[in-house]
Amino acid sequence: MKALTHCIATFFWVGHLRPAPGTWGSLAALPVGYGIALHGGVWGLALATLTAFALGLWATAEETRGKADHDPSEIVIDEVVGQWIALFPVVYGAIAAGQELHRLWPGWVTAFVFFRLFDITKPWLIGWADRRGDALGVMLDDVIAGVFAAIVVLAAAGFAHGVLM
Repeated sequence: MKALTHCIATFFWVGHLRPAPGTWGSLAALPVGYGIALHGGVWGLALATLTAFALGLWATAEETRGKADHDPSEIVIDEVVGQWIALFPVVYGAIAAGQELHRLWPGWVTAFVFFRLFDITKPWLIGWADRRGDALGVMLDDVIAGVFAAIVVLAAAGFAHGVLM
């Protein structure tokens, strides 16, 4: 059981890469998310995100049970979930426009950069969730960072396409 929870929490051991395991986790989420979206669309990515959240919550709780550190750096499944949330507008936009996913590469870059920015700086609600000190807080701060990044992606797309000018 411990090997399974560790595999999930570290996203197949990506969380052991150094330096900056959270960034490695977010980077690893990109090609996996791309593959899921390519074959399952936005609904496939949403289902994968919900599944990863549920499994991540369980695995994080198991991995941190009885330990002083409630959010060890090797746990990166939370980054995967947040990164996938940040990608929702990109995947939806590609499908709605009838474009191949890779053609919206500026959106992929924007989602990655702003998700990492929000996850690292932890402003407002992200910091509140992080301070919970439990497995839900570990997962929730990245969910919120992903939502914030998704909002930035939408706004950037609006400016890029002249909708918000």
